Amino acid sequence: MIIGLLKEIKTEEYRVGLAPMGVKELVKHGHKVLVENNAGTGSTFADTFYKECGAEIVSREYIFESAELIVKVKEPQSSEIAMMKPGQIVFTFFHFASNPEMARALASKKVTCIAYELIEENGIWPILKPMSEIAGKLSIQQGMKYLEKEYGGKGVLLMGTETVPPGRVVVLGGGVVGSCASDVAISLNAKLTIIEKSPEKREFLKKKFPGCSVMEAKRDIILECCQKADIIVGAVLIPGHRPPILIRKSDLEVLEKGTVLVDVSIDEGGVFETSRPTTHKEPIFIDSGIVHYCVPNMPGIVPKTSTIALSFATMPYLRILADKGESALKENLALKSGCAILRGDVIHPAIKEIVNS
Repeated sequence: MIIGLLKEIKTEEYRVGLAPMGVKELVKHGHKVLVENNAGTGSTFADTFYKECGAEIVSREYIFESAELIVKVKEPQSSEIAMMKPGQIVFTFFHFASNPEMARALASKKVTCIAYELIEENGIWPILKPMSEIAGKLSIQQGMKYLEKEYGGKGVLLMGTETVPPGRVVVLGGGVVGSCASDVAISLNAKLTIIEKSPEKREFLKKKFPGCSVMEAKRDIILECCQKADIIVGAVLIPGHRPPILIRKSDLEVLEKGTVLVDVSIDEGGVFETSRPTTHKEPIFIDSGIVHYCVPNMPGIVPKTSTIALSFATMPYLRILADKGESALKENLALKSGCAILRGDVIHPAIKEIVNS
């Protein structure tokens, strides 16, 4: 199969869909890999690395014209969708829940879209997991930074000092993002509260983080816990669906001024009503005295780590796709679960609902 690896054109996205080691493996299995000029430079992978692994370095136009399978990181931009050909397979993050117009445009191109974030195997989302891990860890790192007074924060040092108590973190959601955010918060000696809907997860989290509070996800509990928080992390994920709004605009009035909201759920629409996508260059905005950090591609700020982690996660599925094409969807249940659009037909129930709404 002819596989095309594109350079990301979304604003401030420095990752690339495949590290050179992944290219080497695909070439070893008899596939032809086309890599766009400078596709990996943002992740420190020069064209020469890809050449040494057997790839051909070509133009963007040549990839869209020739590739049977297109590999990316982020959702296709409008200029990319315009260049796609019927029958091509596109393998990337899509986050359809926050962009139904993109889903309709892709369907009109008669392409097949397999979404990283929808691939599920035995109750685990194996491609989403490493990016969630990185985003969760970054959520505390970024939240700490924007607590600084210069950015509109409270001027709180999260880990405290010998004589000053540490700051307070509330994590909304106890999945991979929430657990990784909690790991970092605990390591910094922050006072941590985790809000989780699932009783089973709550019991697990109580055992994993014995020094923190684990609370049920009820509105009054959420508001009570968030009123005195320094950092609030939105870490709710429902694959294929928009997450619920947990903090409304009117609720900002009861939060302490300078509180930092880090909305890791922004890829799918966000859990704070006032959230809107921001960028790494302009990552925050202030609404009602509350600092909002809402960067959709958080792992893109550490592209080398993220690209390597993503390559490890995607390679088992990419190899099957390359070997068998669309027939892999019939043989591999995980890949089937990730297929949102098949040659123009929207087949994933949750995405179909979004497109038809």
